[in-house]
Order: sequence, then structure tokens, then C-alpha cells
Amino acid sequence: MHAVPLISSFFSTKRSQYALATALGALAVLGFAPFYLFPLPIIALLGLFALWHKTNSQKIAFKQGLAFGLGLYIAGIYWIYISLHDYGYMPWWFAGFCTFCLCAFMALFPALVGYFSKRAGTLWLSAPVLWGVSDWVRSWIFTGFPWLTLGYSQVPYSPLAGFAPIVGIYGVSILTALISGLSAALLTNKNMTFRRNSIVIITLLLAVGGVLRAIAWTSPIGKPLQVALLQGNIPQDVKWSPENAQHTIDSYLHMVQQSKAPLIVLPETALPVIASQLDASTREMLTNHGKQNVGDIIVGMVEYDFDTNAYYNSALSFGSAPSQVYRKNHLVPFGEFIPLKRVFGWIYRDWLNMPLSDLSKGGWEQTPMRISGQHIGVNVCYEDVFGEEIIRQVPEATLLVNISNDAWYGRSIAADQHMQFSQARALETGRMMLRATNTGATAAIDTQGFVTAHAPHDEAAILETQAQGYIGLTPYARWGNWPFILLSFAAIAFVISRKN
Repeated sequence: MHAVPLISSFFSTKRSQYALATALGALAVLGFAPFYLFPLPIIALLGLFALWHKTNSQKIAFKQGLAFGLGLYIAGIYWIYISLHDYGYMPWWFAGFCTFCLCAFMALFPALVGYFSKRAGTLWLSAPVLWGVSDWVRSWIFTGFPWLTLGYSQVPYSPLAGFAPIVGIYGVSILTALISGLSAALLTNKNMTFRRNSIVIITLLLAVGGVLRAIAWTSPIGKPLQVALLQGNIPQDVKWSPENAQHTIDSYLHMVQQSKAPLIVLPETALPVIASQLDASTREMLTNHGKQNVGDIIVGMVEYDFDTNAYYNSALSFGSAPSQVYRKNHLVPFGEFIPLKRVFGWIYRDWLNMPLSDLSKGGWEQTPMRISGQHIGVNVCYEDVFGEEIIRQVPEATLLVNISNDAWYGRSIAADQHMQFSQARALETGRMMLRATNTGATAAIDTQGFVTAHAPHDEAAILETQAQGYIGLTPYARWGNWPFILLSFAAIAFVISRKN
């Protein structure tokens, strides 16, 4: 008995099919960090594509995709509620409403994939390509929110992760969905030639991906560097309170003094003080300790520019090299800047209490920090979500550093999901990624995307480990998303030409 007729017997009504699609979306979340069960998103999409094969209605395919998306995003980004309610002090009902609205908006993307893939035909190809394109569109529309992009579910353990240094994470999204699409087609297409070819393609994709994992796209340069990644574990609800500021500063300074590493990294906004107001004795202590270790210290702080009257979320260096600064450029909408302030400003005035919600961009022209014998490409928090932006500092950058504060999301899965972005960036660039965070996930990640050292979550910790600098370019670092974009639209044109 074929699987699709079997599904029909159990899920014969539209309502039950929507329920199944929702459950499949929630199941797909287990493919992402911290679970890393990478086959499950493939199985979940197989089920959704099978439902799309079964229906002849574009409208029903849209609704099934919407149901899948709601299951995926409600289960996967529920922690937005924690940020808004627990730490932003938004009323519970309004925080829940805002979180649901974001999930519903995100769910429109798989819904549109269902609608247009049914319209285009050749579902086994059109749905995977449109899924990858929709993931890419989510990365830039309204400044971008590419959370739960399908390709990340394959990082770092799946053979498909081997394609990331070539086609990037959105290319991996297409290949992941293509396996689901071909598998779903196998259940509905009785043509033996098609079935045989589908099995061959799936096998080749997995085999080639495994072979690609063995390729060293970049080369080590210099000796390994001893590093210390500091995790202060400062609760978010006291982080910016004036009465706790000095205690926070003293805690981090004490942690700095315990480390002899040539490179010490503190998290995003680790010191709750404007950089220009940092007292001279603290500056001197940081500089002298960096020099004593024959290295440098990266510190996350808010920076104020008197000339432009602008505030920046910055990383500053202290130590042997002249002091350098990186200013965060890709800001979080509603978290670090207020889009359409005249329209949404009332939310911050009446409902939300978030510090640093009106920052300025640092600019694209920034270059890596030349410290501790490395060229360090710094990125702040949310910026490691965007691979096409991280590669702007490559090939000059020999090492990548991300400083973050995911305490906003409590003890949820958000921090681990965020770390998975860094794992993908390491794969795409062929560079190690070091992460220093406030409450987790503080970690060192190698060029294959594997975590080589990890601090426990929700504990104050000094993670001492080694980092290796690398030179060279992966294909993705050289070309960015352009091969993915061109191949995607070529595939769409092919599907349309076949229908015509």
C-alpha cells in the first residue's frame, strides 16, 4: 500500500490534514539546535509535500503550508514572548499577541511556497527551490529574520552540510527540501524510471556532501592561539540597573585578571557603562593586563559619538595593539532600533521597557581588528545570522569572533539556535568562530562547524581553549549567495517552461 493512500485513510478531512501539517511543522524544530536531529525536518517536509501532492487545490496547499509554518514557528521561536514579557515588561496578553503575529507572518512563507509550487507544477522540484528562495527572502525583507531557515537543520552533522562552503545555507535549504520532494514524489509516481532516478539523485546528494566534508577549503596560518571566552551570567533584569552596574564591572574585571590568555573576549555590552564614561583606572587595568599577556582584550560596551550624537553597540579592544573598535551594523528591529518610529513609537512609550532601543548602524566599511597576532572579524549578536554580511570581512579576517547576550530569552532554546548560526558561518567561511556570551552559548567552533569547547549555560564561566587562524577562500566566501540565486531562478524558469 502506498503511503499517500494510507495518509488519506487516517487524515481524510481538511481539518485533520491541517492538524497533521501543524504537527509536522512542530516536528521539524527538533532538527535544529539544541536537538540536532537533522533527518526530522526532511521527514516533516516529506509529509507536507505528500499533502501537497494529494490536493489539487492551490488554496488548500496554501492553508496546509500556513499550518505547517505555524507549527514550526510557534514551537521554534516561542522565546520571543519571554523577551517581550519577562524582560520587556509587556503585558502578557499583548506579548502573546505580538509573538503570534510574528509567527503568523513567518508562516506565510511556507504557505506561499505551497500555493506557487502547486501553480508551477513539477512539485518535486518547484517546492524545494521555492522553499530555499523563501528562506533567502526572509533574510532581507523588513531587515531580515531568517530564524529556522531549513539549511541550518543540517549543520553540522548531516552530509548536506558539506555543501555549505559552496552554495551557502540557502543552497543547503534547497538540497534538504529536494530530498524531501523526491521522496514524496516516490510515494506518488509509479513510473519506475522516475523512481530509480530519484533514488540515484538522493544517494548522490548524500554521498557528494559527505565527500565535500573532507575538503579543507582554507589553510592554517601561524600557531594556535590561547583564548579565554568570558561568560558573566548577569541576569537580564538587573544588567542595566544603576545599583548593580559596578558589581557587574567588578565581576568581569575579576574574571579578566584570572586569565593569562593572549586573547580574552567579553560578551556583548558586558560592561553596563558608556565607553566614554569608563573610568581611567578600569581602562588602564584592561590595557595593562592585555599587554602583560602579550595580547589584547575585546570588550562589549555601548559607545557614544559626540560628533554625530549617536549611540552604537560596540566591541572595543584594549592591550598590546592600538585600541580598535567595531560598531554593530545590522541592528535588530524593535530591539535596537524602532522602524517607522511615528507608527510604532507608542509601543515603547506605553508597553515596553527595553534599554538601547534606538541605536545607530556602524557602517559596512569596517575592517577586522588587528590584535593578538590575528585579523579578527568581529560580529555582534544577531549579525552572525547573515552569512552574506560575515564574508565581507573575509579573506582579511583569519578568525571570527561573535559577542552576544541571549539572556533576553531566558532558559529557552534560543541561545543554542543562535550558536547554530555561528556553526554555519564557520562552515561557509572556513574560519573558526569564537563566541563569548552573557549566559550561553559560549563556545569555540572549528572550520567544519563542530563545537570544540563549550561553557555550561547559565553559569559564570571562563572558557579557556585554543583557536587557529586560517587563510584562503571558500567558494561561498568568494561568490556569496549569487550562485544560489542564479541557479534558483534558472530552476524556476525550467519548471515554468515545462508547464508551458
